[in-house]
Parts: sequence; C-alpha cells; structure tokens
Amino acid sequence: MPGTPPAPPSRSDSRTGLICSFAAYGIWGLFPLYWPLLDAAGPVEILAHRMAWSLVAVAAVLAVTRRWAWIRPLLRQPRRLAMIALCAVTISVNWGIYIWGVNSGHVVETSLGYFINPLVSIAFGVVVLRERLRAAQWAAVGVGVAAVLVLAVAYGKPPWIALAIAASFGTYSLVKKQVGLDGLESLAAETAVLFLPALGFLVFLGATGHSTFTSEGAGHTALLMCSGAITAVPLILFGAAAVRLPLSVVGMVQYLAPTFQFALGLLVFHEGMPPERWVGFGLVWLALAVLTWDALRTARKARAELRTARAAAAGAGPAAIGAGADAIGAGTDGAAAIRNTEITTAPQAPEVTAQGQ
Repeated sequence: MPGTPPAPPSRSDSRTGLICSFAAYGIWGLFPLYWPLLDAAGPVEILAHRMAWSLVAVAAVLAVTRRWAWIRPLLRQPRRLAMIALCAVTISVNWGIYIWGVNSGHVVETSLGYFINPLVSIAFGVVVLRERLRAAQWAAVGVGVAAVLVLAVAYGKPPWIALAIAASFGTYSLVKKQVGLDGLESLAAETAVLFLPALGFLVFLGATGHSTFTSEGAGHTALLMCSGAITAVPLILFGAAAVRLPLSVVGMVQYLAPTFQFALGLLVFHEGMPPERWVGFGLVWLALAVLTWDALRTARKARAELRTARAAAAGAGPAAIGAGADAIGAGTDGAAAIRNTEITTAPQAPEVTAQGQ
C-alpha cells in the first residue's frame, strides 16, 4: 500500500546481518597481518596487484550472480563515469597509503585514520554539501580538532598518515555518494578503471626484472593473487549486512576494524604509545562516543515518529494514509541525519560504508 513503511527485518535477518557485519569489519581489522606477508614486493607493486586481482575477483562474483545489467546504462552516462574515475584514483591513493603505512611500522597511526574518518566526513558535509550540524556534532568536531593538535605534539609533527587516509577516504566517500552504485558494482567499475594502469605497471616491472610475482616462491605468488579476493569478500559481507541492519548498528560495528588495527599495532607489532599519544587517542574516542550517542538518540527519535505514523495510518483508514506518509517522510529525514555521524563508505547501500583499506 502506498505510504506504508517497510516491515522491520526478521530476527533471522538481523542475526545474519550482525554475523556478516562482524565478519566484514573483522577482516578489515586484520588486514595489517596480511600486507607484511607481501613486504618483499614493496607497497607500489602490492597496490598494483591488488588493483588487478580485485577486478578478477569481482568479475567472477558478477559472473556467478549474473549482475551485468548495470553496465550498459552506466556507459551512456559520461558524468558518472568521470566520478567513478575520480573514485578509482582516490581509493587507490587510500589503499597505497594504508599499505605503505602498515608495512613501514605505522599500524597504530593507520588505525587513527579510520577512527577520525567520521569527523572528516562531517567536515566535508559542512564545507562541500553545506549541511547543518547539530550541537553534539559540533562538540565532537571540536574535540576531534583538539585530538589532532595533541597528537601533532605527541608525534612531533602532524599525524600525516592518519590525516591522508581520512582525507582520501572522505573524498572517495563524498564522490561515491554521487555515483549511486551498490558496493560490488562500484568496486567492479573502479577496478576496471585501475586495471590497465596496474597491469601496465606490473608488465613494466617484469620487463625490467624488478617484479617479485614469480621470484619469491609460490606462496608469495598466491598471496599476491589473493589480494583481490580479500578485497572482495569483506565487501560482499558488508553488503549483506547493510541491507539487514539499521544504520545505527552498522555505524557502531564499523569501529571494530580500527580497534583491531590499533590492538595489532600495540600487541603484535609493538609500536610505541607514550602517554601523550594515549591522551590524543582518548580525545578521538571521546569524539566518537559523542557522535555515537547523538546517532542513537536521532535513530530513537526517528523510530518513534515511524511508529506514530504507522499507528495513525492503521487507525484512521485510507483518509489518513497521506498524512501518515508525510510523517514517515519526516522520520526518514531524521534517520538520514544519522549518516552525518557515520563513515560514508564504500559501497554503499546504506551510506555507512566499507573500509577503504
């Protein structure tokens, strides 16, 4: 019936969504254990292999699921193709910085980049999209700025790796929002743009004798080839979670990935964390706590408005359906505001998105 809101997901769907979301962000959080295995190749060669093999992996999934119908309409839209090319460039920058940061001993700082990414997304929303912030969001941004200043003192310089990761991924998310493709299709289009430059670079490395693809053993070759699969698998899991869970839930689970990365940096790679860095990270976590509280409050208000609209539509009959639909629209606007406090990521079937690493 027009104006009737969709039924809430079943308990089984919610359970499946939670499992998929934890699996997706858990895999992204464990990425720092993978890239050092390829250290013999160097960050640029690893990046090129990831670009090339990601297209192979995604194309295989699309072939199995027969999801090709989106390609022809896309090819007739030059503006969207240009935005996809820009997405491809920004995500390759993000991937490259992340791989280099992990393999050069800056795992903790790379985790900081994904912790502060929601704050960067909010800043882009204000500066580029002219969005208006709620008081809690302004408070979180202020605390985040203070955190960056404290960390700049703690590191003896601005945390450039974290800032570059957050800025590149924030730009990627901002542009990606305008493209309007689902996660798998979006990754396929972006890696298609990146494929030929990546392949050309790999051929050049092979011709000049600098490629490690076949010179470091079968295990190294297999790990390079699997870089495409480990890019696609968590994205598929994320897509399954995104359609089964509320935005507020996915928004909280997304912090699992940088938390894992932070823990790996401390416990596995034994990176230093003097007291002043703890203070800086503490301020970042405080800002995220404020954003999460604000998002949950907004979601609760939106759900209450939706319940009121359903009751009004059900109790008053067809004459009230139009008014109920208007109220539902207001509730949806409230829910959409949650997006200002969540990572606007990859893929994006709600606008909470996948990690860029």
